[in-house]
Amino acid sequence: QVQLVESGGGSVQAGGSLRLSCEASERTSVGWYRQTAGKEREFVSAINSHGGSTRYVESVKGRFTISRDNVKNTVYLQMDQLKPEDPAVYYCSRLRSTLNIRLGSWGQGTQVTVSS
Repeated sequence: QVQLVESGGGSVQAGGSLRLSCEASERTSVGWYRQTAGKEREFVSAINSHGGSTRYVESVKGRFTISRDNVKNTVYLQMDQLKPEDPAVYYCSRLRSTLNIRLGSWGQGTQVTVSS
């Protein structure tokens, strides 16, 4: 089973930046999701295993960038211009190559906090 581990969360002021990492045990398509207390987990961004296809939720387009380093089997989520509505626990997950179906279980996630 493919294992993924998130890291890179932290606290930043509004307008600041953070880079999240998702290290996988093997090369795979990956999606980032986020969840705040009392709300359902929502899709944020995805990238296929070759890096040639990416997707973003509308609210982060132009601010977040997903990328990958296939030597390290790591997917990054560069988050710029962070807003007060971005704080959440961020999770990465394995996806099918079509980027529309999630596979496997959730990890521990990484907390992102944005102060105004």
